[in-house]
Amino acid sequence: MSKQAHLIVDIGTGNARVGVVGIDGEILSIKRENVHYITDTNYEESIYFEPNELWTQINNLSKEALSESGDITIKAITATSQREGIVVIDKKGNSLLGMPNIDHRGRKWEKDLQDKELVYELSGRYPTSLFSAFKLVGLREVYPDLFEQVACVMSISDWIQFKFSGVTCYEHSQASETLLYDVEKKSWSAVLPSLFQLSASILPEVKDSGTILGSILANIAEEYGIDKAAVVVVGGGDTQLAIRSMEPSANDVVIVSGTTTPIIKIVKDYEKDDDQRTWTSRHVDKESFILEANAGVTGLNYQRLKEIFYPNEGYDVIEKELKDTTYFQCVASLGSLIADEEEPVIKGGFIFNAPVSHQLTRGSFVFSILWDIACSIYENYKFLCDVSAHKESYIWACGGGVESRALRQYLANLLGKSIRIRDTFRQASVLGGAFICNDALHLENKTPEILEETFPQDRDTFERLYLEWKNARKTFKQVS
Repeated sequence: MSKQAHLIVDIGTGNARVGVVGIDGEILSIKRENVHYITDTNYEESIYFEPNELWTQINNLSKEALSESGDITIKAITATSQREGIVVIDKKGNSLLGMPNIDHRGRKWEKDLQDKELVYELSGRYPTSLFSAFKLVGLREVYPDLFEQVACVMSISDWIQFKFSGVTCYEHSQASETLLYDVEKKSWSAVLPSLFQLSASILPEVKDSGTILGSILANIAEEYGIDKAAVVVVGGGDTQLAIRSMEPSANDVVIVSGTTTPIIKIVKDYEKDDDQRTWTSRHVDKESFILEANAGVTGLNYQRLKEIFYPNEGYDVIEKELKDTTYFQCVASLGSLIADEEEPVIKGGFIFNAPVSHQLTRGSFVFSILWDIACSIYENYKFLCDVSAHKESYIWACGGGVESRALRQYLANLLGKSIRIRDTFRQASVLGGAFICNDALHLENKTPEILEETFPQDRDTFERLYLEWKNARKTFKQVS
């Protein structure tokens, strides 16, 4: 008998992944490629992607993943993606432009927005060019003719589901990132679009994650060689789906260590920060919210610097050298975000004693990179706790970043809590997609198990190193 499975598309900031996952949670195949971005020189800081090119990548990766998965029957298809990224389409359904989360084409117009207090009150986040509404404003101001063609805007994951099913929608966790959505009321806001001078007519119907959007288009089913009875399921933001695969309880904290690092608390009520440092979003269940502080670009820094220091070695070599590293006199500040800083740190680097010590190794530099990530997470965790107390003795972690045992140990040492990972942690967002598909089809999900737990050690030494990191960050803030 063929194995029943789901097809999951996951578009992160750095790469596109397509996975085939059995309904029992077994990963049968995963294929990936880098997402191709183009710089738009008509803005100070803007990059975009061609939606049709990305769709071609998704098609090719899907066919490769399916061909490597053996004798299977695809029951459902869903998508997850970077949360602030969007795609705009015209009245005929043609895909016009893709704007990723790292596109800041709207930054010039941030100062023009009136009533930022009201925007935070309703949308749950302080309005910046990170969020989707400002991408649309930037598009309108520089490319008015193209903007006139826009009939609908969707998150990247919702756009992928549209390409599979022909049905438009916007899932609630993704809608939370637009600045146009009332997070507490769980609906598009009646007020916010007008503040950005945007028409509410471009906003499609919001739908719950884990519901059936429609059937797969017949031509795609034929092209992929899968059953025409396969359904397309509403997915959600990659952070929320990663959390879903970890199955945390209410009031748990989850660190999602990927290209960026959200630090999340699951809450039942709409909680906000009086100082507007945190974000509040909808989760992928029907009732919960997630309270978030975000350390910004972290894993991407590690990946790029790994290519410099360890171009031909795997992460296992890094972990071994980190274990042997005893010389910690190298501190890094690499542009991570701290929730109470009004301006991002745009200059970064390494500080070490001069003249250069014979004890300084590439392991010392990689330690400082991971330490910068750990300290940034710690700082943001403290702000999260200012808004909503966290009393549990443990913190969940998932994502590619916490494959590093060293990073998990640094986090435990700083946070003073154990760091737990489940057996779903490596491919958390893809597996979260499989969980969502099972939910839609009323199939039972296998409960993920605790894989490892890392406990705090040597708190005093690492507290001293934390203070050194804070001083280094101040230095780079002064030259930014």
